[in-house]
Amino acid sequence: MKLKTNFLTHNIEDEQIMIDVKGEFQGIVTSNETAAFIVDCLKEDVTKQQIVEKMAEVYDAPADVIEKDVDRILQKLLSIDALENK
Repeated sequence: MKLKTNFLTHNIEDEQIMIDVKGEFQGIVTSNETAAFIVDCLKEDVTKQQIVEKMAEVYDAPADVIEKDVDRILQKLLSIDALENK
């Protein structure tokens, strides 16, 4: 899966914002550090498991907690049609 190319991100201080430049999604998505890490991973074609593994390398948290965070963010991105599923 991968972030659709019409979604652009920009980091401002401790926050990441994401907009749909085609205007299909009306709004701005703001992300905390964890969500921004996941979104950044999705700028390349990646699996959920690869995201979990990358997060485990950076964050000191149990794998099940990381997986739940990844699932939650992926569901939100799917709900705004921000992901390409290959």
